[in-house]
Amino acid sequence: MSVIVAQSLHIFGLRSRVANNVCYFDEQIIIYPSGNSCVKYHLEQKWQKFIPGSEKSQGMLALAMSPSRRYLAISETVQEKPTITIYELSSVPCKKRKVLSVFDFPVQEFVSLAFSPDSKYLVAQTGPPESNLAYWMWEKQRTMAIVKADIQNNPVYQVSFNPQDNTQVCITGKGIFKLFRYTEGTLKQTNFQRGEPQNYLSHAWLTEDRVMVGTDTGKLFLFESGDLRWETSIECKERPSEVEKDELAHESESLIEFPTASSPDLSSEMLCEAVGQQQASLPQISAIAAYSKGFACSAGPGVVLLFEKTEEKEGYRENREIRIPQDQRTSDPNQSDKQDVMCMCFSPSEETLLISTNKNQLYIFTMSSTEIIKGEPAHFEYLNFPLHSAAITGLDICIRKPLVATCSLDRSVRIWNYETNTLDLYKEYQEEAYAVSLHPTGLYVLAGFSDKLRLMNLLIDDIRTFKDFTVRGCRECTFSNGGHLFAAVNGNVIHIYSTTSFENVNNLKGHNGKVRSVIWSADDNKLISCGTDGAVYEWSLLTGKRESECVLKSCSYSGVAISPDAKIIFAVGSDQTLKEISDSSILCEVPTFDVTYTAIVVSHSGRMVFTGTSMGTIRSMKYPLPVHKEFNEYQAHAGPVTKMSITCDDQFLLTVSEDGCLLIWKVYDKEGRGLKREKEVGYADEVLITKTDMEEKTQVMLELKTRVEELKMENEYQLRLKDMNYNEKMKELTEKFIQEMESLKTKNQVLKAEKEKQELQYQEQLSELMEKQSREVQDLESGNNQKLLLEYEKYQELQVKSQRMQEEYEKQLHDMEETKNQALEELTEYYEAKLHEKTTLLEEAQDDARQQLQEFEETKKQIEEDEDREIQEIKIKYERRLREERESNLRLKGETGIMRKKFNSLQKEIEERSNDIETMRMEQQKLQSVIKSLEKDILGLKREIQERDETIQDKEKRIYELKKKNQELEKFKFVLDYKIKELKKQIEPRENDIKAMKEQIQEMEGELERFHQQNMQLELNITELRQKLKATDREMHKEQQKERDMEALVKRFKTDLHNCVGFIQEPKKLKEGIRELYDKYVQQADMVEIVGVDTDLQQEYTRQREHLERNLATLKKKVVKESEIHRADNVRIMQENVSLIKEINELRRELKVTRTHVHDLQSALGLNRKNKKQGIPDTVPSRELLPSPSVLRLNVEEETERIIEMQRLEIKRLRDQIQGQEQAIALRPLSGGRLPQLEIESSHGTQPQ
Repeated sequence: MSVIVAQSLHIFGLRSRVANNVCYFDEQIIIYPSGNSCVKYHLEQKWQKFIPGSEKSQGMLALAMSPSRRYLAISETVQEKPTITIYELSSVPCKKRKVLSVFDFPVQEFVSLAFSPDSKYLVAQTGPPESNLAYWMWEKQRTMAIVKADIQNNPVYQVSFNPQDNTQVCITGKGIFKLFRYTEGTLKQTNFQRGEPQNYLSHAWLTEDRVMVGTDTGKLFLFESGDLRWETSIECKERPSEVEKDELAHESESLIEFPTASSPDLSSEMLCEAVGQQQASLPQISAIAAYSKGFACSAGPGVVLLFEKTEEKEGYRENREIRIPQDQRTSDPNQSDKQDVMCMCFSPSEETLLISTNKNQLYIFTMSSTEIIKGEPAHFEYLNFPLHSAAITGLDICIRKPLVATCSLDRSVRIWNYETNTLDLYKEYQEEAYAVSLHPTGLYVLAGFSDKLRLMNLLIDDIRTFKDFTVRGCRECTFSNGGHLFAAVNGNVIHIYSTTSFENVNNLKGHNGKVRSVIWSADDNKLISCGTDGAVYEWSLLTGKRESECVLKSCSYSGVAISPDAKIIFAVGSDQTLKEISDSSILCEVPTFDVTYTAIVVSHSGRMVFTGTSMGTIRSMKYPLPVHKEFNEYQAHAGPVTKMSITCDDQFLLTVSEDGCLLIWKVYDKEGRGLKREKEVGYADEVLITKTDMEEKTQVMLELKTRVEELKMENEYQLRLKDMNYNEKMKELTEKFIQEMESLKTKNQVLKAEKEKQELQYQEQLSELMEKQSREVQDLESGNNQKLLLEYEKYQELQVKSQRMQEEYEKQLHDMEETKNQALEELTEYYEAKLHEKTTLLEEAQDDARQQLQEFEETKKQIEEDEDREIQEIKIKYERRLREERESNLRLKGETGIMRKKFNSLQKEIEERSNDIETMRMEQQKLQSVIKSLEKDILGLKREIQERDETIQDKEKRIYELKKKNQELEKFKFVLDYKIKELKKQIEPRENDIKAMKEQIQEMEGELERFHQQNMQLELNITELRQKLKATDREMHKEQQKERDMEALVKRFKTDLHNCVGFIQEPKKLKEGIRELYDKYVQQADMVEIVGVDTDLQQEYTRQREHLERNLATLKKKVVKESEIHRADNVRIMQENVSLIKEINELRRELKVTRTHVHDLQSALGLNRKNKKQGIPDTVPSRELLPSPSVLRLNVEEETERIIEMQRLEIKRLRDQIQGQEQAIALRPLSGGRLPQLEIESSHGTQPQ
């Protein structure tokens, strides 16, 4: 065997087409199928442990977890034979407990499995055409019972055990809902289907006798003991924002189907096909799971509904709706949630709900969130991250980072990290991706799509296209080891491009078929390619020519690899060999032992070779290649391996397949030691980010910082406000409490004073009461002593009397006792004699009784023995009868059920037949009456036909006459048409005049508006000038008042100075007088000036304010007046326009009337001429009628002239009104005499400008 060992480390993917494909092992560990294995996955610690499939397995079909969670049953197809493998999950690693592979009944595949409640029995349902239901005691591999579930080759989707009963089994399928019970070595059906058969997609046991079943038309049925108890319909619930068409939704959900032809389909695939035939508007209930409060069921694409039991006996109500969220990274987010739920299960504690979808995705939902967020819509979350939903077509790794790039037919490109086992980036596109390649730096990715080749940057959070190349349908692309070049395949041509300049450096042509694989040498000087034409070429990039070639047309190559020294080429293809090629010759061919190799990779050390097969297995072998079967083979994928790659340090092997799974392997040598890296170089941490993204992020950070600062400021301000408010409240409360305390203190003092007063009062009252009581006690004692003396005397007298009485009674008693003793002696003698007689009689009776008792006991024993025998015989007899009756009762129940059905159906048929007979009788009577009426109608119609023939002859004669008349009328029509044309010619100039008049009216209206505006401007100028005049008058009056005040002050100063001059001879008085003058006039004058200035400013301010307020009031009044005038003018003009329109309409009506009249006249003229020909003397009326058109025409002309004249008069009136308003404005009375002079000045001032 090979010393190279590969251990599966982690897998990314899910096989959604396996029935019951997800289940809980415990609260934190789940089990699901991925590749060709089952995975035990820990939800918190994120580790995976593998349960590998059987050797040469072609894929899993169904899973089943035992209720004890100890065993796992897997249905597989091994070498085209069905197999059921049972694993013991409690052991580490999981061990195979039993393998069921030999069956005594025909079977192609098992589509559904289920364990009994005690995990001792296993039930399995086979697919059509057999559709057998098998019941095993699996530990002993003993088949207990087999029954054919369906005879019409309808698919069966699910089988399950009653959770409380080992003997009851339920199956559902297309038109199938059956309950079986295991009795006496057979499975017997215990229910009978009633009503129309439905396509039952799923079911779940709610209790030991209740089953909830879902259909493809959105109906839920609750069956209790096989009878329908409750049903409801679920409507397809769309998102409010969804307005997409069903066709687009179908296209977005279309996936590549797998497994391949070698892998058989399974029950859920049949379910998908059945579902696809129904209408898209009806939700398909493809999965149901029960829990303690009710059950959960799928309700169409991306929707799960939770139902809870109502207070009623049998009802359930919808409690919660949970949706799969939209994925914003997809090309169409509205369609990303359109996934059908394939399976669902609750955790043992019912805290989480886990679902799987048809797009190979796993979602989880926390049940406690339904109680926390009642108002918001609930959504599932990815269990880890989104997985590939179709075949993976491309795989590549880089040198500087632990990254893996994959592309798939699901139109996505994904970047994985094989060290942390996470998904770093992914993006979906509009086209399918066929090939992918990572740049050695891990910063760029090259992807080949159906329409073009794209070079994309791996940014920190996005995959962004940088350059497009016109390479359509690129199935292979790869960067060189240095990263400066990359090769892209287009059909049979290999294009070499420069990574820096993006120039097409070279085109390598030589393949006759499609190129399937391309690989660079370590020094990037050579390129090796292989294709479907059986050619392996070695190209030199310096010359662009082939250096060596090896062509084998019988082989279609699928993969090629090269040794590190670039001397040996390894190639695999359809001929089931591994070829070692050197210098255009095949050195050796290693057989694959009946398996086709689809991919190959060689380690960088050159010591290891790994190959992938069409069966999905991986083989590891050591170089030089072994001739014999010396390799290790591992179960890996459920489809052909499409790509393989090994990391630069030879530590990890990565494989992808058509099953949509990516598998990471750890590579060891035989002793278990990991292969050491030759160069310990750390991985790079740098990532790409665009300048705009960086600026946006910095801008966002700045905005957030400013926002944080603002929030801090706001919070501090709010805190300060709160502190102030709280301090104020505390002050108020302290003041309030102090006041209350003071009031309580005062109350307390008052109460204390009242208490002291009351204590004094009570002490006084108490002393008075004590004195009163003592007096009363003394009085009572004196009274009672006297009474006691009297009573004592009475007592002594009574005592003497009692002694006398006692002596008398003693004498009487003595006499009575003597008489009594005598009587007793006599009676005793009498009764003793009697007693002796009775005892003798009693002894005789006792002897008789003993004899009778003995006889009775003997008879009793005999009777009991007889009765016991009879009871046993009767018991055996009736038990036998009861058993027979029960069996017959069960048989009769089935027969009665069938008979009831037949009876009901026969009754319905009898009623229908009787109804049909009655209806037929009624119809017969009706038809007879109809026949009679029709015969009468036939006779009448014959008469009518004769009459009609006669009338037809008359009509033909009449038609001939009318044709002649028609020819004459056509002649008159020609003449009248000529006259009508002349009338139209006369009408057209009048209409032109009316149009011209209308235009003139509009011009005059415009002139009127301009005059209004000029008038308003003039009025504003006048008001401004008047206000200026008033302001100057007020200023002049103020100045005059100031002048008078100053003159009076000067006079007072002169008089005081004259008085002071009188003390010229007395220096002291003179000094004092001058000081008084100074104090009186100098300081007072300064103060007067200051006060005067202030008062002047205040007065000026008030004056200006009053002036402006008056101006504003006058302007408002003028505006109101002008608006009223303008409104009145508008109303008047509109009324005039309305009257004009009415007149025009009347004219049109008159014109129409004239035309109709002219037409009538024409017809009259034609009749007159006809009458003339017939010789009737009607010439006078025709002459009178002929001149009427001309009369009408004259009336029309007069009417138009009258309208024009009215419009001229109206225009003249408007002009006169405008002139009158202008004169009124010019002659408006002026408020002052100086205003005209100001107007002249202003006019003189404006003229030079």
